[in-house]
Amino acid sequence: MKLLRGQIRDYAWGSRQVIAQLQGRPVPSPGPEAELWLGDHCGAPATVLGSGVPLPELLAADPEHWLGRPVLDRFGTRLPFLLKVLAADAPLSLQAHPDAEQARAGYAREQAAATAPAARNYVDPHHKPELLVALTPMDALCGFQDPVVAAELFAAVDLPALAPVVAALRQGPAGLAGVVRTLLTWPEDERTALVEAAVAAELGASSKLVGDLAERYPGDPGVLVALLLNHVTLAPGEAIWMPAGNLHAYLRGAGVEILAASDNVLRGGLTPKRVDVPELLNVLRFEVLHDPVLRAEPLAPGLVRWPAPIEDFALHGVSLAPGAPPVTIDTPGPRVLLCHAGHLTVDDGLETVTLSAGEAALGPAAGAALTIRGAGEAFVGTAGLR
Repeated sequence: MKLLRGQIRDYAWGSRQVIAQLQGRPVPSPGPEAELWLGDHCGAPATVLGSGVPLPELLAADPEHWLGRPVLDRFGTRLPFLLKVLAADAPLSLQAHPDAEQARAGYAREQAAATAPAARNYVDPHHKPELLVALTPMDALCGFQDPVVAAELFAAVDLPALAPVVAALRQGPAGLAGVVRTLLTWPEDERTALVEAAVAAELGASSKLVGDLAERYPGDPGVLVALLLNHVTLAPGEAIWMPAGNLHAYLRGAGVEILAASDNVLRGGLTPKRVDVPELLNVLRFEVLHDPVLRAEPLAPGLVRWPAPIEDFALHGVSLAPGAPPVTIDTPGPRVLLCHAGHLTVDDGLETVTLSAGEAALGPAAGAALTIRGAGEAFVGTAGLR
């Protein structure tokens, strides 16, 4: 095991408490701290503590030792997943991510056209499915709800121009694509009236959501698109799984996220960043997600896993009370471990490290099964290969 130092991304929506508190630094932090990245992605690669060697260099120096032959054959000389702590004090953009084929094609297209960096949708040729486990109560929008339910919300808005939207939603899932396109391409000079009418409608349980988003993003039709999505509040330990094409937005709260190692994001609104509605519509999957909440599967005393149907990653959770027997995790490929609370000792058969809250380590594929002892909590990201 090698101790890692992750990089913090200072996006404006980030918290000034969560990551600083996790790492035992003064609270509040000097500025927003949105994400702690623990991986080798070029956007913010981790480094090996002590030596200062960037993680991509460590992996490149001996890829078979660190990644293992199955991961090398499937994903090449890179860590196929990225483990993060995400801490949101304000809503993130309304977004979705491409599948593997769309990412490869989009990246190649923009490279061939020498698209300026600021105008690119695809910063790498990889897909970006995500799994997020809540650390605190966390509000999120995730996947399309039953369109018939959404139709009644839109019917309550006193705006005759929305009548075709209501009619399309009452057709069920078949009407979703047209509705999203209509809302996100609403005439710019009419968007403020559209959003104000939704706020004035006082849409029951959705009223607070609409009001908060409208206050932050006045005149943004993404406020109306939010009504099409499942609004969930995750309890600590509950998760949401976001495959390619899933429209979502985190609203507030903190969680541990594991994702395929990519930074490809297609935005549709609720952001000052670049929005590309046509490309977003190309990647969206207009399917109803009836139950967006994913719950952990117990594997052994003190050990759970959040199941996700993906080869790029898997996520385990460890919770050890004082005096509890050790936990063993035996998975192929590299392992990234983040200690979330307490103190844990981790042995991979090659090297033993002791971690406190906020500290992380990388175990090589060449090591043995991880044996974790102590009293504390941790998340372990691995490849999803079986």
